[in-house]
Amino acid sequence: MKKRRDEAEVCTRQLHTPTNILLLSLAVSDLLVGLVLMPVQIFNRTSCWFFGDFVCAMYNLISIIITSASIGDIVLISVDRYVAICYPLHYTTKVTARRVKFCVCLCWLCSFTYSLLYVKDLPTQPGSYKYCYGACGLSPDNGSLLFDLFLNFIVPVTVIIALYLRIFAVAVSQARAMRSHITAVTLQHSVTPKAKKSELKAARKLGVLVLVFLLCVCPLYIITWVDYNLTMASLQDFSVILFLSNSCLNPVIYAFLYPWFRKAVKLIVTLQILQPGSSETNML
Repeated sequence: MKKRRDEAEVCTRQLHTPTNILLLSLAVSDLLVGLVLMPVQIFNRTSCWFFGDFVCAMYNLISIIITSASIGDIVLISVDRYVAICYPLHYTTKVTARRVKFCVCLCWLCSFTYSLLYVKDLPTQPGSYKYCYGACGLSPDNGSLLFDLFLNFIVPVTVIIALYLRIFAVAVSQARAMRSHITAVTLQHSVTPKAKKSELKAARKLGVLVLVFLLCVCPLYIITWVDYNLTMASLQDFSVILFLSNSCLNPVIYAFLYPWFRKAVKLIVTLQILQPGSSETNML
């Protein structure tokens, strides 16, 4: 029994990489969005808010912390992939588990600090939502909206697009160099399509990554600056749900597209992780 536990620990340690630590932080924020934010948001848009101002204030602060941390995790993952692909020889020395854990903790701490800026916008009048005069929400001024637009949209989107364009350019150049090397040494002809396939797969993943994030985030920040009317009110409700749904799509984009993740889930669900020799399973 002890031998099986040791093998399970060895197999688990294979997944304790800097990239997986970032994916874990992203998974935690996405899980909180799915379990806490989305149900409350749907209830808030379809029913009267009767939980009181304190719960409303806590919900708004928690929603800011979780969504900001999720966006921060996406940026950190982009930086991690940038270093891994563009500087592969320096990756193990520059990106360590300790540094990544520090960055993750700093990301959540910054998200918490950022949420405190909205304390002044929280509901303070007792029972202001008791008779359904309005839904539970913030009423930030234009300065807060502009700061949020810059910090949670312009900066992350610019960084993500810039990094992934660089990653894509390096991936394409590496694939071309590989094909040139294959042609120069006259290896088997069957190897050439693999290089093309990996290039197309990288392009597809990066395209889906950026496109889904932009489609989910852009509508909310665009509608926020449009003059309020009945049409914009209904679109705003939809944009908020779409913004939160990005967290539901992140596990598919960042995890389920990777074969090692599917293999790890299969080992855990089928309890093969407890079998002898499971520590020797190649997860890559």
